[in-house]
Amino acid sequence: MLKRARIIADYQFGRGAGMALFSDDTTYSLSKTGRLRYLYSGKERIATVRANDNLLTLSMLGAKRLHAALPSPRLRVVASDDAAPFVAKGGNIFAKHVTSVDPEIRAGEEVLVVDSSDSLLATGTAVLAPEEMLQIKRGLAVQTRKAAEH
Repeated sequence: MLKRARIIADYQFGRGAGMALFSDDTTYSLSKTGRLRYLYSGKERIATVRANDNLLTLSMLGAKRLHAALPSPRLRVVASDDAAPFVAKGGNIFAKHVTSVDPEIRAGEEVLVVDSSDSLLATGTAVLAPEEMLQIKRGLAVQTRKAAEH
């Protein structure tokens, strides 16, 4: 099952992400139907496998591991310094507060929200495409799931 989780992570986040997220001491739990559901490091959750599409949603531990493993700007949405404290407490990031973004991400993907110095603020789901995040000045850009200070 750990091999399956690594394959999912490599597919979703890029080659090498599986090993960065899930070390050999990673434990997992299965759903009542026998499918992979949660992945843990000790007692702390790293990621959850979504039942509808078998992709991963990250906890802050998983986001920190991925942030350390992937070079900037991979999977990153950079929040303005004005919005950074709000986002770090769990707030969503709006398009007008996005200063730069990885051009490879797609709407609906799991992303890392960082500040201008590449400090991890939160993890969440991209609502807009990268071009839209930079061009429009209204609306939600990233729906925050887990925040650094939350």
